[in-house]
Amino acid sequence: MEQQYMNRVDTTTETTINKSRFIAYIQRTDSEEAAKSFINSIKSRHKDANHNCSAYILTPSALIQKADDDGEPSGTAGVPILEVLKREGLYNVTVVVTRYFGGIKLGAGGLIRAYSGAASDAVNAAGKVVEINMIPYRITMDYTYTNRFEHELEASGTAISDTIYTDKVTYLVHVEEDAQGAFLDRVQEITKDTATLEEMEMIQAESPVE
Repeated sequence: MEQQYMNRVDTTTETTINKSRFIAYIQRTDSEEAAKSFINSIKSRHKDANHNCSAYILTPSALIQKADDDGEPSGTAGVPILEVLKREGLYNVTVVVTRYFGGIKLGAGGLIRAYSGAASDAVNAAGKVVEINMIPYRITMDYTYTNRFEHELEASGTAISDTIYTDKVTYLVHVEEDAQGAFLDRVQEITKDTATLEEMEMIQAESPVE
């Protein structure tokens, strides 16, 4: 199953469980080099911590994924973090959970819950975005149709990236690939087939996931 989302922002969360501090960091990383660099930066920041456990997933197909327990009992830290990322459908993301031991042992089950909980907190705080294909269009029309056209854009939630005023009006808008057919039909309906449409190279944009 393909991973579908990326984290919206890079952020940090913290929780205390039986006197142990768990600080979770999440960052978008698009390569293994970037993931390792991020992990090493957290380890350098928390040299005095007992553990800096981590996991990352790269590419939508999760072709590259890795988990590191960093001294915790095998399978109690890195893998639970990784499982959270997989369950949440995230890719191109790295999570590091730093632990400062508080003197009370949690046991294997407790560690798994603590690390997965810390990772979940970070994911929830970061939010998610999904990449969508957008087609930029340069649309030129007579002034007669601009009010109705702009009203249509507002109603559909289509943003205007730029507007150029000459003897006519030219709008630069970005249209979702799946919606372009209906959108273009509507433009020509509004302008009575007089608008000039220039399709540009497709780009990818990010849309927040509620």
